Amino acid sequence: MSIYEIPFYKWEQETPDSIFLRQPFGPTWETYTWSQTMDQARRMCSYLKSLGLREKSHISIISKNCREWIIADMAIMMAGYISVPFYPTLTGEQLGQVIELGDVDAIFVGKVESWEDMQRGIPEDMPIIAFPHYEGCSQVDRGVEWHDILATHSPFTGVYHPALEDIWTIVFTSGTTGTPKGVVLPYSIINSTKQVAQQNNSLQIDFDGDNQFFSYLPLNHIAERVIVETNALTYGGTISFVESLETFNANLKDTRPTVFFAVPRIWTKFQMAVLSKMPQEQLDAALANEQMAPIVKQQIKSSLGLDRSRVNMSGAAPISQSTKEWYLKLGIPISEGYGMTENCAICTTIKPEVNKPGSVGIPQTNAEIKIDPDTKEILMRAPYVMAGYYKDPEKTAETIRDGWLHTGDQGYIDEDGYLFITGRIKDTFKTAKGKFIIPAPLEWHFALNSDIEQICIAGIGCPQPIALVVLSEMGVTKNKTDLAHSLETMLESINSELPNYQKISTIVCMDEPWSVDNGLLTPTLKVKRNVIDQRYRERYEHWHHAPGVVIFHETISA
Repeated sequence: MSIYEIPFYKWEQETPDSIFLRQPFGPTWETYTWSQTMDQARRMCSYLKSLGLREKSHISIISKNCREWIIADMAIMMAGYISVPFYPTLTGEQLGQVIELGDVDAIFVGKVESWEDMQRGIPEDMPIIAFPHYEGCSQVDRGVEWHDILATHSPFTGVYHPALEDIWTIVFTSGTTGTPKGVVLPYSIINSTKQVAQQNNSLQIDFDGDNQFFSYLPLNHIAERVIVETNALTYGGTISFVESLETFNANLKDTRPTVFFAVPRIWTKFQMAVLSKMPQEQLDAALANEQMAPIVKQQIKSSLGLDRSRVNMSGAAPISQSTKEWYLKLGIPISEGYGMTENCAICTTIKPEVNKPGSVGIPQTNAEIKIDPDTKEILMRAPYVMAGYYKDPEKTAETIRDGWLHTGDQGYIDEDGYLFITGRIKDTFKTAKGKFIIPAPLEWHFALNSDIEQICIAGIGCPQPIALVVLSEMGVTKNKTDLAHSLETMLESINSELPNYQKISTIVCMDEPWSVDNGLLTPTLKVKRNVIDQRYRERYEHWHHAPGVVIFHETISA
């Protein structure tokens, strides 16, 4: 039986005094060395083993990113248990559902903001370990306190290594529709990802430990778990956390990561922040000046905290080519990765210097892709594809057929082997004219408009598609007459490049941002199209026929 050698024992022995975890508290950063981290993980492991849980118990973590999240996960691995992490924004009802679906035996609760509701989903007899309280978050008043455990339990002295076929984690997908699915990922998958890093190294990881990671996307999301946590545990380095949304920029600038991963919306927000201080015309003029350009580029990199980043990566959703080109002019090349929970967020990658507009790249090491000739669905197989969905053999058999993972995405492969995604099968809708609309490619046309922060192409049953948009901070401050004229001019330009059935008839400026809190975004900031359709579908045709190309939701919602 082959084993997976848990890598963090190495750092405990070889670099005990090196800083591993950095937690911000205002302008102050508290740090834990590898020795301090492992001491807490070993004490927490002892506590878990004292609970008398079943073999290979399922232990949950529900918290925003923080140092205790990583330590708890290390303790779970060290104890021979299975981690089942959850999004920290779940309601009590949702938490109760995934606790039951995941057969959870105990739960770590940390930085959450709605504990009063959330705790209703936790069974009364379930062991709860409460992280130390963080200002601005709920006070968790059930279970055993983190520091009490550290004070009363001696460190676990063993060195546990699981079998490759043992389950590492069960990750419940956020999903935009339906019941959450538990993706089962064995340790063999982490072992396979080491080959990807060592042969391809698209993240430019330093294998000797000179890495600075910045953790802010949910750690229960597989991309953050692999890119930040797993790489840090395997190859060494330091993980710095974000304190809050308000301190994000300051924390990022203090960290200056060597690899930075973001979803497209984050890249758009950064872009809007730059343009709010230096309008596009002024920026273009500065970049055209040979003496000014290097200074401006360095200032912008430093202001974003990206001045020592070896790789800037975008993923989790498509990023427009125009956005990548905008950053490239600033000397901030963006690589793009394509993957999903079911393949450990690893499928294809494209380097910034490759001139393939719209492509998500070529297969990663040991991955294969092909296109279903009938449905145009993207199929892939690799040694890092999930073992299946937890306790759902029917869904597993539907998703993995003849060894190929059916991704749910549609696309094509060009003559050079580069993959292009044209949309999600479930996102495609039909207009009243019987024409199928794939939203994503149409949405990319709006990417560089600084007045728009979020967009969803909709229009089921309408003669033409319509664009629902949320205005950016810049857009909100503009005079509505001027804004409407600007958006109408932009739409005329976009429509001139589209076939008749794809031409967008109307731009509807919504009256509230889409967020996780109001249920219109997933925790990874993807638009929940089905929820938007449910909320607004009955108004689509009215908006389509309303006078004017640009209309404002608050003026017509009554």
